[in-house]
Amino acid sequence: MDKAIGVIDSGVGGLTVVREIMRQLPQERVFYFGDTARCPYGPRSTDEVRTFTLQMVSYLLRQKIKALVIACNTATAVVFDEIMQHAPIPVIGVIDPGARTAIKETKSGVIGVIGTVGTIRSRAYEKALKRIAPDVEVYSYACPDFVPLVESGIPDPAAALEIVKNSLQPLTTTSIDTLILGCTHYPLLADVIAQVMGKEVKLINSAKETARELSSVLHYRKLFTENSENVPPTHKFFVSGSSSVMKVIAQSFLHVPLDLQQVDVSNEKVCTISWTKT
Repeated sequence: MDKAIGVIDSGVGGLTVVREIMRQLPQERVFYFGDTARCPYGPRSTDEVRTFTLQMVSYLLRQKIKALVIACNTATAVVFDEIMQHAPIPVIGVIDPGARTAIKETKSGVIGVIGTVGTIRSRAYEKALKRIAPDVEVYSYACPDFVPLVESGIPDPAAALEIVKNSLQPLTTTSIDTLILGCTHYPLLADVIAQVMGKEVKLINSAKETARELSSVLHYRKLFTENSENVPPTHKFFVSGSSSVMKVIAQSFLHVPLDLQQVDVSNEKVCTISWTKT
């Protein structure tokens, strides 16, 4: 099965998930779509996030992908269940894998979550954590300045440190021992976040667990790519807006040849009936 794995995100943050997929599943092709024209999703309405996400999904489904990873936490919180119900292929989100890992890692049962306004407002992580461990204590905070910082390419490290310090100040006075990076952009700030939170707080990057879950699904569905000749897979990257930051981050972060295309999906028709499994 040589079809690609589709990965979608509001911008460049999902590249953290792509890197883990490439590391854990080196024979698999990846088709990535970053909605750079409409990023960030966090401050947007639920209807906007739903529409934008379904437009990306619709476009990638026409590329004949074999599985879909929703690498945007905001989109996962809003529309994951709907997509999973209607899409004709396996669908993996990032919230449940991150929650499961945090529960495994915490010693105190006190967990922090940082994410976009939309993700925190949805309480998606809190609900996922309490489904697994009802007695866990959760502190959730929105960090709306982080995504624009990453999407800008983090041009000023000193300014970035101040932004992270100010955003995380409420969490530094809590007793959390585990912090979920509840947005796939945030691992690109992991070193700065770790500096602010201190070495006693374990950072949870759900990208690793998401890639592991994808591997399990591909194995169960018998969808692994057979590559007996060990030929490196070819990946494709799509953006809806500016590609400059995507080029810089993808090339330095993934270390693969970059086949990058700009695609306008704003007129992409969304019809869940057309996705329904046959």
